[in-house]
Amino acid sequence: MTRRWPVAGVLFGVLWVFVRGAPLSPDPMLGQFLFGLVVGMPIAFVFRRLYSEGIDLRRTLRSIPYVFLYVSLFTREVVVGNIDVTYRVLAPSQPIEPEVILIPLRVRTDLGVTTIANSITITPGTITLDYDESENALYVHVIDGRDPEAIVRPIRNWEDYALTIFDEDLSPGDPAPDFAVYPPDQTHPVLQQAGGGPDTPPAEAGESDRQADDEESESDRPADGEESESDRPADGETGPESGGEADGR
Repeated sequence: MTRRWPVAGVLFGVLWVFVRGAPLSPDPMLGQFLFGLVVGMPIAFVFRRLYSEGIDLRRTLRSIPYVFLYVSLFTREVVVGNIDVTYRVLAPSQPIEPEVILIPLRVRTDLGVTTIANSITITPGTITLDYDESENALYVHVIDGRDPEAIVRPIRNWEDYALTIFDEDLSPGDPAPDFAVYPPDQTHPVLQQAGGGPDTPPAEAGESDRQADDEESESDRPADGEESESDRPADGETGPESGGEADGR
């Protein structure tokens, strides 16, 4: 087992080479790497409590190919998602059918769940709304939910690689839990904030309130030929017609 913070310091040095955009020659690249190493090692040491006690270096090296596979598949989905969303925005019919899908996960580590959730959010057309810790599931909002299988398929592919990268208990060969399209007659705290209701949508609720007000006003109106209470003379008083007749007599 190898301590994890020195490995993180070396990775910071490699990352610095890419950030600086060093020329593709040995001397500049080595100089930038050493500079990144000098800065990255102390930072990794200071924040060493954020990392686990040890790391299996052999397992980490074996997972590197899966990291590249994950990144390549993720990049492909981002490109496809951009094209798809652009088409839906520019199309005259705007084929948009939003839906919320509940996707149980096989990954259980914090880093694994966070990686999958962020990958979903970064991909155009999908966004992670919430994480249900009790069910280990993500609530995912999609711009078009008419084919939920097509939405879940790339997420399962990411998860296959994440199971190996993060050394999860399950393996890619284990069956994935069934997903579910979020029922419209139930609510979730995230959906309630958006104005959803358990049984009656807001528009229908407002319509029912207006109908109740109309019925109440109808009941207050006097029927044809009837006098309202305000039109009737009080006891001992006569109306203008009867008073006129009395004067004429």
